[in-house]
Amino acid sequence: MGTEGARALLERAGRLTLQTGNLLNWGCLRKKCPATPSEEVRDCIQKTLTEWSSKLGQDQNQETLEVLECTVAQAIEKINPEERDELKVSAKLFIVGSNSSSIRDAVDLACSALGVAQLDSVIIAPPPIEDGTNLSLEYLQPYWKELENLVQNKKIVAIGTSDLDKMLLEQLYLWAQVKPSSNQVNLASCCVMPPDLTAFAKECDIQLLTHNDPKELLCEASFQEALQESIQNVKANEWIPLWLLRYSVIVKSRGIIKSKGYIMQAKRNAY
Repeated sequence: MGTEGARALLERAGRLTLQTGNLLNWGCLRKKCPATPSEEVRDCIQKTLTEWSSKLGQDQNQETLEVLECTVAQAIEKINPEERDELKVSAKLFIVGSNSSSIRDAVDLACSALGVAQLDSVIIAPPPIEDGTNLSLEYLQPYWKELENLVQNKKIVAIGTSDLDKMLLEQLYLWAQVKPSSNQVNLASCCVMPPDLTAFAKECDIQLLTHNDPKELLCEASFQEALQESIQNVKANEWIPLWLLRYSVIVKSRGIIKSKGYIMQAKRNAY
């Protein structure tokens, strides 16, 4: 069935959920070091799609699936409940289509994929804004409210932000019911932490972290290219990514990464 079957399923589905599983189990990726975070994401999506489509058998259920699940079974690795207290499960969420309701879907899927009741921390990257528009508190508020609800429902322990300057971080801190526990700073945009941001973070007990993610980790064109390369003649331009979540599972006592992976969701815009 393979590629042909995958194409047929994609032409009938409304959404696609893709899970890479634990990338540390992928021998092919261990040998290759992607130059950028964007290249790693694109590589992972393409390889997962290729592997998934090649494994589709003749007995694949041919009925229309509204949500198509694309996973590589041997890479999926749930956390042993007995080890849960020794591990820290962190995630960074990139909203591609600006819709705050995606946050709950992403967190639920991450918990389900890892076999845990809650995530220890979730950092949200600023959702995409139109060119010429500045990021504002008003724009961030619906996304932060969704995260706060998940904290109140015990799905997340701590929530953080990314790429906020001192003024916006202070505005969010003063407004929020659940305060940000961390703020990531992109070292490509500043080699040294801004002193005003450092002072404010220290005063309010906000951890400043560094990252090297681009503003757009997964763009629409990049996802469509990966889809086209993996499954021949698929109508890739009908598919739009909604969100991408990157997770890591770290052994607290040793600080080593036990598991790392991506989960994403896309929707089909049928013409």
